[in-house]
Parts: sequence; C-alpha cells; structure tokens
Amino acid sequence: MDLSLSLLSALLLPLPTDGGNLAAERYQPPVDVQWHIQLQGEVNTGYDVDLYVLDLFDTEESVIDDLQAAGKKVICYFSAGTYENWRPDRYRFLPTDKGRRLGNWPGERWLDIRSLNVRKRMADRIELAAEKGCDGVDPDNVDGYTNQTGFPLNSRQQLSYNRFLFRTAHKYGMAVSLKNDLQQVNELVDYADFAVNESCHEWRECHLLQPFIDAGKPVLHIDYRFSQDATGRGYHCEHMNALGFQSLTLPLALDDSYRFSCF
Repeated sequence: MDLSLSLLSALLLPLPTDGGNLAAERYQPPVDVQWHIQLQGEVNTGYDVDLYVLDLFDTEESVIDDLQAAGKKVICYFSAGTYENWRPDRYRFLPTDKGRRLGNWPGERWLDIRSLNVRKRMADRIELAAEKGCDGVDPDNVDGYTNQTGFPLNSRQQLSYNRFLFRTAHKYGMAVSLKNDLQQVNELVDYADFAVNESCHEWRECHLLQPFIDAGKPVLHIDYRFSQDATGRGYHCEHMNALGFQSLTLPLALDDSYRFSCF
C-alpha cells in the first residue's frame, strides 16, 4: 500500500470508546474536581486546586513538573480547530488549510478539519503534550461545523475529527476534554474524559451537558459575565452547583487578573 494511503487510513480509522490500552492508567478527573485555568501571563501556581489548565506552547516543562510534584494534574490547552499566526508550528499549515478569520480574535483563522495535514499537525501537538508530561489535553474550537469557517463542514466530519483527537490523546495515556460543541455531547460523552464549557448559562444550554455528570465526568465551566456583579455571581454559583458543574468567573483573556470560584 502507498505510504500516504497507509497514513490516511491510520488517521481515519474508527475510534474505540475505551481509549486504547492505556485507559486504565489515564487520569480521570473526578466530577467534583477543583481547578484553575490560565492561558496568559506568568502562571499563578498558588491556588489550592487539583487541576490546572495551561497553554501547551507557552508553559515551560518546569512549571508542569513543579505542579505535578505538588500533587496537581496539568491539562495542556491548544486550539485544534483554528490556525494561530503566533504558534511555533504555524509554518506547517498549508494555505489551503486556512479558512475565514475567527471573529474578534486577531491572527486566528478556522482550519479545514477534513485536511490530512491538519490532522498530522494536531497529532504532533498531542505528542508534544505527552512529551512535556501533561496529564491531559484541552483541544479548543472543535465546533467549526456550526460556524462560518469558509469550508462546507458538516456534523459527521466534526464527529470524525473530534473522535480522532480523543483517540490520539488516549493513545498517549492522556485525558481529553470536549470543549463546548454542545450539540454533539450525546455522541461524544463516551469518548471524552471531561467537558470544558464557556458560558452555557448565557444561552440556556447547560442542560445539554448533563450526560457528562450522569457519566461521573466533570464539567469545568467558565463564566465571563459576573465579574462586577457579586449578587448575580451568587445566584450563578447556586445554579452551577445545583447542576454539579465546577464553575469559575474569569477574564476573557484568561490571564489570572481576577478569579471567582463557585467551589
């Protein structure tokens, strides 16, 4: 068989729900895990939490090592659905991989998730996370099919791509999140180890994440709305706690300039 066809076959194989041979050793966050996320600035390692979500590229291995030595888990964030023109691997994306610009995020464009090259690049990123010692990965922007990407993406292609990401992470013994993509929760809850969601409460969509709670998998929730409204934040926390979500109120930049926790 031609080498390129062999690689394509490997990347497009159906994904097992058990995550492969390393499932027994893979980190599974408990449903009540306490956590923090910071993607910009010097990492504040002083929070009394179980889990940190940090940027894959910008976080030094020494920070990961120190957090793990203190008994914490580290999840490494990267964008799996967009091209970012400041990342060190930006030159490895093809012109045909890049679609429309992403809203108000300068330097960011949607990726064609049907591209074999895009899958190769994401497999490389997940491998990098494993090499740096991350306990899991948080692939962002995995709902391109619901956006104006510049590509004719459909839900079937998105499911295939997301399952590819989950399988690849599991191959390295790492946990993996489903980030947003609420319309595909039922199809993906058995593949992902936890959910990360932004602002489901604003769109009255939080009920769509209930399958994760039912499966004993945590929902790590981010609110960007109530930083200046202590009363509203109190009601928000009551609602999130009733749902069993682990919610934080944070700045959109995720730079640790402030942090309010519901847990």
